Amino acid sequence: MTYKSGFVTIIGSPNVGKSTLMNRMVGQKVSIVSDRAQTTRNKIMGVVSRDGYQIIFIDTPGVTAPKNRLGEYMLKVAYDAVNEVEAVLLMFDASKGIREKDELLLAQLKDRIKKTPVIAAINKIDLVSLGDIDEMTERLAREEWISSIVAISADSGRNVDKLEKLILDYLVDGPQYFPDDMVTDQPMWSICSEMIRENALKLLRDEIPHGIGVGIDKIQLRADGIHDVFATIYCERETHKGIIIGKGGNMLKRIGSEARHDIEWLFGTKVNLQLWVKVRSDWRNSAAALKEFGYDPNF
Repeated sequence: MTYKSGFVTIIGSPNVGKSTLMNRMVGQKVSIVSDRAQTTRNKIMGVVSRDGYQIIFIDTPGVTAPKNRLGEYMLKVAYDAVNEVEAVLLMFDASKGIREKDELLLAQLKDRIKKTPVIAAINKIDLVSLGDIDEMTERLAREEWISSIVAISADSGRNVDKLEKLILDYLVDGPQYFPDDMVTDQPMWSICSEMIRENALKLLRDEIPHGIGVGIDKIQLRADGIHDVFATIYCERETHKGIIIGKGGNMLKRIGSEARHDIEWLFGTKVNLQLWVKVRSDWRNSAAALKEFGYDPNF
């Protein structure tokens, strides 16, 4: 039996459910999820290994107009990821329809994608009527460069199996790139950092999360099997530092408690998580800070 494999880039506007879909396909969390735009800042790889084939998904930052150096980096990461892959999975939010930002993305991708097959996935169909789905399908069908269209719910799993079958058509005869038990290429420190940031996103006010970065200072394993994780949450303003810490340190404790549970699941051990908060003004425009937080400043 011939083994098939291939890389599939997931791209779309912010908050259309890209990370939720990849986590669903992989079967566990490899990319953080929140209802905030631009939660994903880097490309994250998720590996799906089945009998006879392997799909390597590349989750990308939501495509939007950049407002700083970090935003410019995220935009380049997203567009660069549509090259040299077996297929592109272009996602839309059924509850929002095809907005101006989505139309702009369609125009940009039409110019950038020449031969790569494109699957359009209309996500969150459990939130809309059949008429809404039909309207979006008709609009996307006018784009002749889109190979196929499927309506799904990444949250409930509806039609995700149908989507996987569509992707199979574009896999090629090739090697098994990763072992069966490997679900992502992200290093432990990077996943820990993202887990801390995910919990901060869930708990903090709207105006703060975009200005948060998390640096892992040290991870060490004790003789008794407990992992010590030392991390720093960076923000851009002194007022934000006070909000992150909270009255009597309560907010920071909540963030740490939630993140610790996630990291313990990741490591499979007890974890002692120590968090600090520091101000680093305008870090999203700093090449040194971007490199420190795992974003390549030389893009």
